[in-house]
Amino acid sequence: MARPVSAATSYRANDKIRLGFIGTGKMATGHLGHFLGDKETEVVAVCDVDTKRRENAKNTVDKKYAEPIKSGSSKACAAYIDFRELLARKDIDAVVIATPDHWHTIPAIEAIKAGKDVYCEKPLTLTIGEAKLLIDAVRKYECIFQVGSQQRSGAEFRAAVELVRSGRIGKLKEVYANIGGPSKPCDLPEESMEPGLDWDRWLGPAPKRPYSSVLSPRGVHNHFPDWRQYREYSGGMMTDWGAHHFDIAQWGIGADNSGPVEIIPPANPASGKGVRFVYANGVQLIHGEEYAPGKKVDGVVFVGSDGIIQVNRGKKSSLPEAIIKTPDAEVSVKLFKSPGHQRDWVNCIRTRKRPLCDVEIGARSVTVCHLGNIAYWTGQKIQWDPQAWKFVNASKEVEGWYDRERRGEWQLPTI
Repeated sequence: MARPVSAATSYRANDKIRLGFIGTGKMATGHLGHFLGDKETEVVAVCDVDTKRRENAKNTVDKKYAEPIKSGSSKACAAYIDFRELLARKDIDAVVIATPDHWHTIPAIEAIKAGKDVYCEKPLTLTIGEAKLLIDAVRKYECIFQVGSQQRSGAEFRAAVELVRSGRIGKLKEVYANIGGPSKPCDLPEESMEPGLDWDRWLGPAPKRPYSSVLSPRGVHNHFPDWRQYREYSGGMMTDWGAHHFDIAQWGIGADNSGPVEIIPPANPASGKGVRFVYANGVQLIHGEEYAPGKKVDGVVFVGSDGIIQVNRGKKSSLPEAIIKTPDAEVSVKLFKSPGHQRDWVNCIRTRKRPLCDVEIGARSVTVCHLGNIAYWTGQKIQWDPQAWKFVNASKEVEGWYDRERRGEWQLPTI
């Protein structure tokens, strides 16, 4: 089935799509290398609150475009500390957002309102309220919005989901996903900070606190910082890996425009594992390490009445083994074959079709993650209405996690 078409900007065949980068850390470095090698795109500006990272990204771009800059056919890459200055540029068509999670939604909405298409890293948002707002913004402004849950573009995941949705394991009963636990309140000690980082701007909408190198290691580094372990900035591994594996579970369940209706915490919520998500059709998604006694979950496991399919990056298996070897002609459900996650986004910017991991898919998947975290944090059973995007008969404590307070000027934009 063709994906819906948006009626926004069109590009001539030879036009380059001009990109800006908001956030230039570890994850953005990979994206930058990819797009610098793409003949259909041109990186024209970068933004980061850390001077060394910002200048490193600018120098990487200028080195790649050294000849065009020398000849005058291109300008040197611009570097900004304030993303709003980057978004104000009329010559930027699209942006790549790879900031910490608490800094996804505000620049994403401002980019959408400025007429830019967006590639935003996963997990998409810090809260459920932000997820719903992003969907509304994308639909209102007809933005092409790709969420960076790149497992959707993996052939092994697509093939596994096709088999599940084609009924090759019989009636789907349970799905297991093996990811880490929820985030915790930030309790890191204060450290001294060398010049060159705008710490207040790094915190942005998050509560004021002293600097810690755990949250923002200085300069260019080759590891993923541990801000993701702290509740003020992220949802722990529940959102970090949940945005991958719960996303594949949602795909297999057929819940890309829906979600669970009941979330049941384990007997010991502090364990950070065992939460169950119950869907309207009776399927349960379980956050756990085993799908049967002694049977480890490696990635995502789909359990049906007639068999099991297990899938993770670069591998898939089944019980019985014949399921995974099903002839293509017997696979009745065929899903879109991605040309690559970034390439799909670029193609969709040109065609104005929704990309493989459109905003609603990423918003629904991260909401599963948030609901699980809330069940762990409160220890309460949760009733959820995925179509109305609201809790049902919830306590004030549960309701309070729908969204967060934000600090100072960094409030959610109106759309």
